[in-house]
Amino acid sequence: MQTRKIPVTVVTGFLGSGKTTLMRHILSHANGLRIAVIVNEFGELGIDGEILKGCGIGCEDEPSSGQRNLYELANGCLCCTVQEEFYPVMEQLVERRDTIDHVLIETSGLALPKPLVQAFNWPSIKNAFTVDAVVTVVDGPAAASGQFAADPQAVDAQRRADPNLDHESPLHELFEDQLASADLVILNKTDLIDEAAQAKVAALIRGEIPAEVKIVPAHMGQLDLHALLGLQSASEDTIHLRHDHHGSPDEEGHADHHHDDFDSVVVSAQVESREQVVAALQMLVEANTIYRVKGFAALPGAPMRLVVQGVGKRFDSYFDRRWEAGEKAEKGEASRFVLIGEDLDQPALQEALTSALSRVPAQA
Repeated sequence: MQTRKIPVTVVTGFLGSGKTTLMRHILSHANGLRIAVIVNEFGELGIDGEILKGCGIGCEDEPSSGQRNLYELANGCLCCTVQEEFYPVMEQLVERRDTIDHVLIETSGLALPKPLVQAFNWPSIKNAFTVDAVVTVVDGPAAASGQFAADPQAVDAQRRADPNLDHESPLHELFEDQLASADLVILNKTDLIDEAAQAKVAALIRGEIPAEVKIVPAHMGQLDLHALLGLQSASEDTIHLRHDHHGSPDEEGHADHHHDDFDSVVVSAQVESREQVVAALQMLVEANTIYRVKGFAALPGAPMRLVVQGVGKRFDSYFDRRWEAGEKAEKGEASRFVLIGEDLDQPALQEALTSALSRVPAQA
């Protein structure tokens, strides 16, 4: 009978910071560690869960026992629906505690980690699990650009320089709350910024976190697992001491945290090439308030699925796995993408994407 508490790592961070990439890295270097994964997304397609399944490194369901290793919560706001969405999954994991060595939880980019961590004080969860660490992933280039600066004058200047960026205070508060809950901060995508910019971002982060919390630079979330797992922070015991803007689920301020200001829509299309679809999606980002783009593209004649992800105007794409038999036919050869932002109109964006693709050459 399992008597020790199972460690849980909560991976949080703003939209597009690289949380799923970090999760893939941990799973691919697990070395036999039996890991259960919980993914909370803002968007109906379950892109992050599909990306983790596609890596073929152990988070798929176990065919012999039928036990699930990946649990997807698509409500987009795990912090606000802890009791309704999170608790039932943890009850299932309590029943399986003899077959689990570690739990990874990836929150959505719009979630507050504090209410989630506080839930580990519920008796039925506290007896079986402990929060090994809250790992907050920061998009280095985004922070260096001033996207999350606390100085209102810097924010106004950045907005004037790039109207595509949103700098409303709720985003700043969310970013700060994700940092305030951290036991470890990963300054990600350091290959895209120079040392001066890294120092600038580190100083910004240091002002939001306790002195004992380390800031670790990374590229593509590639870190030694000893730096990520086994930190033994027991964060549930001290999370109430962390300052936050929104309060816990039982506190008056939490009512101010809503995701109603953020929209998530799905668009689809027939695409001819990687260059064409990325260029077309960039056109949508330039003309709308879109923070995050993520989805899959089916390219003509390509045996593998193309993952496309965008943060602001920066896009990345890679082939993650082969299409399964009949899978492309079931999708009607269509490529589908989740767009997350503000004031998004699905019919208008669908029409805009179709129009953009018609105007961009296949080899843009």
